[in-house]
Amino acid sequence: MADFIIHCPKCNHAFEPGDSIREEVQNELRGQMKEWQKQKEIETAALIEAEKKKMHADLENNLKKNIAAEYEAQLQQFQKNATEAETKLQAARAKEIEFLQKEQGLKTKEAELELTLQRKLIEERGKLQEQLAKEEAEKIGLKEQEYALRTKELEKQIEDQKKLVEEMRRKQEQGSMQLQGEVQELMLEELLQTTFPIDKIEEVGKGVRGADCIQVVRNQFGNESGKIIYESKRTKDFANEWIEKLKSDMRTLGADVAIIVTQTLPKDMDRFGEKDGVYICTFTEVRSVALLLRNALLKIAEAKKSQENKGDKMVMLYDYLISSEFSEQWKAIREGFMSMKLSIQKERDTMEKLWKAREKQLEKVLLNAAHIKGSVEGIAGADAVNLSITGADEDDTLLLD
Repeated sequence: MADFIIHCPKCNHAFEPGDSIREEVQNELRGQMKEWQKQKEIETAALIEAEKKKMHADLENNLKKNIAAEYEAQLQQFQKNATEAETKLQAARAKEIEFLQKEQGLKTKEAELELTLQRKLIEERGKLQEQLAKEEAEKIGLKEQEYALRTKELEKQIEDQKKLVEEMRRKQEQGSMQLQGEVQELMLEELLQTTFPIDKIEEVGKGVRGADCIQVVRNQFGNESGKIIYESKRTKDFANEWIEKLKSDMRTLGADVAIIVTQTLPKDMDRFGEKDGVYICTFTEVRSVALLLRNALLKIAEAKKSQENKGDKMVMLYDYLISSEFSEQWKAIREGFMSMKLSIQKERDTMEKLWKAREKQLEKVLLNAAHIKGSVEGIAGADAVNLSITGADEDDTLLLD
């Protein structure tokens, strides 16, 4: 311990400590060292405790901040959901109002439709009555024409009996079909002559090859505008060879239009029309068909005269008259008429069913009203209650005083 020197703090005298001093100093130093270590341990413990508290406070603050942030986020989400729910509720209310408005509009339209339907029903009923009256008049006209045909047959029979008894016997042996055909031919010639007095109606003699009747169409100045040939048939069945035969006659005679007047139409036709270049109609339709075709020939002749160098147009017009398009247009007119008639009948049947259902409902209401009347009179007495129930045949009223 030679190196351990102690200096006096007052005189600065240096000396080496002895063993006792050294031991005392060492003990004192050890004590100070222990106190210092103890103090350091206390300070370290305090620092650790302070650091723990600080860490705990920081952790608590962070946790509070996280919880506050999460709460704020949830609160904002709840507010957003509430806003969306309010928006959806307002939209639902708007839709409900719109639905109620539409429902009211539908009720109004239904009432208007009912009123329109009633008006239309009344109108269609009037049209139907007019149509029935027209059909009845047509039936009467058909009966009159049939009567006229029979009268002509009798007149023809009487005339033939007066002229040639033997000829009449031969015709009777051949059957009455030929006689009926001759009568129709005579009526056809008379009808054409009466309808078209300025035209020339020529009868083709018996035994001469060709049509039964030729109509030379003339305009208002007496100029020839074309020819129409007629073949009269009064049989139970229609033969398709008549068409080819009449087309051959049309070429031979130089006619423009050929018409077959038949009692029985082909199986694929229910009214007049065109088939393979030949017009086919019944006796009741021949006046209208002849008028239509005659006007067409007059227009063709007039166009040919005014445009002599444009014969192609006349050919085109003629081709149109004998084309399927012209025939289909006539068929469309007939089909439209039949469709309208069926539609009116269908509407009539529908409305009659509706009226019947409402009549049953009215009877049910009146029956229940009568039960109420009996119950009220049984409770209050017949004199105390004035209940008047009338049905659809009276004033249609229900009063309870």
